[in-house]
Amino acid sequence: MSVKVLPPGTGTTLKKKTGKVSRDPSVYDSSCPARLVIDHLADKWAVLIIGQLANGTMRFAALLRAIDGISQKMLTVTLRDLERDGLVSRKLYASVPPKVEYSLTALGASLSNKVEELCRWAEANMDQIVRARDNFDKKFFGN
Repeated sequence: MSVKVLPPGTGTTLKKKTGKVSRDPSVYDSSCPARLVIDHLADKWAVLIIGQLANGTMRFAALLRAIDGISQKMLTVTLRDLERDGLVSRKLYASVPPKVEYSLTALGASLSNKVEELCRWAEANMDQIVRARDNFDKKFFGN
């Protein structure tokens, strides 16, 4: 299913057979389920986890080491959210101690290029953004 990005109220269509009015999904509509997905994907930890898993399957501890600053709890919660959204798969091996591996699903892999592009854009424009923030702070806070 593709999501059309439309202003609120413009996604209304009339179904001829039933006579009922239905709406095409629009992320600008507060009832659109895609907003829940965007909520998860707009999280910095989700972006970084997807970026790491784009390189291949990883264990929990390896992800924890690879993503500087993420807590064990945030990694657990974010992986669970991404798994629930169908972006990450979790494979548990019956061993002592238990071995768990995470990888991107086909759906998650289809997102990885966009995540990588976002990360590269942020890195390429970081200096401009820092300068803009400094200028804003000087203008409004006198710092």
